[in-house]
Amino acid sequence: MPAVTVDNPLTLPRVAASVDAVARPVLAVTTAPSGFEGEGFPVRRAFAGINYRHLDPFIMMDQMGEVDYQPGEPKGTPWHPHRGFETVTYIIDGIFDHQDSNGGGGTITNGDTQWMTAGSGLLHIEAPPEALVMSGGLFHGLQLWVNLPAKDKMMAPRYQDIRGGNVQLLTTPDGGALLRVIAGELDGHKGPGITHTPITMVHATLAPGAEITLPWREDFNGLVYVLAGKGAVGAEHRPIQLGQTAVFGAGSSLTVRADEKQDSHTPNLEVVLLGGQPIREPMAHYGPFVMNTREELQQAFEDFQKGRLGTIPAVHGMSEGGL
Repeated sequence: MPAVTVDNPLTLPRVAASVDAVARPVLAVTTAPSGFEGEGFPVRRAFAGINYRHLDPFIMMDQMGEVDYQPGEPKGTPWHPHRGFETVTYIIDGIFDHQDSNGGGGTITNGDTQWMTAGSGLLHIEAPPEALVMSGGLFHGLQLWVNLPAKDKMMAPRYQDIRGGNVQLLTTPDGGALLRVIAGELDGHKGPGITHTPITMVHATLAPGAEITLPWREDFNGLVYVLAGKGAVGAEHRPIQLGQTAVFGAGSSLTVRADEKQDSHTPNLEVVLLGGQPIREPMAHYGPFVMNTREELQQAFEDFQKGRLGTIPAVHGMSEGGL
């Protein structure tokens, strides 16, 4: 980690908050509990315990791994339905195959992102290719759920394949951080992900001792999750480390700092910065469905049971030996 990098960050466009920007205070730092998902791969539930009013439009985020699988150990998820939101899968290390009942799919690997708009509903599966199952190896990624407003919940499903080489790379004035804009924009620099709900998603790598203060839209919320390493957040330099999420209050800039000393396994501080425009609509969430009312949830389950969310397709577009 990370897969997408550059030899000299100072060759990249530089971003920094203006001197009159209002620093966002840190409201809370929470620690993600660990669990298992799908067929048994380890996850950290990044947003567990955070009030939804601070997350909206984000619903949940799992850090998958980091785990070094032995041969025969890699696991994925079985076929399952979704309706009413978008799933964003970002692979930092390893390989994942995706297939859905709407014809979307492919293989994502180091630095790639798949952006699946479930909309009115579909079935999908995510799993490591057979070659990786046989060999074992490193696996590390994120899955983020982004809500859709009521007007878009029943839209036609869509799949975006975002290659790591297409993300917008930026740095800070001193070159101490590498910023990868996956979706949305940062200081006018746009990432490749097309979103229905206005959001910004950035993976940042901070060298030991580096500090970033980035401009952040005032109408967005602000979240920082630590993928690896340790550091501090906010102008008050509140400590944060692997598996913790910082929730920011109102303002127009975010500050993150890497500790001077990191451990040998994690030479840098790795964080994901998220911001989005709150939808502020009622949310009814159960299992794989995110709707606005309990009645809509019941309808989603009925539609799934009656096969209206699609059927499991024949194998296509997967890596050799995949599902």
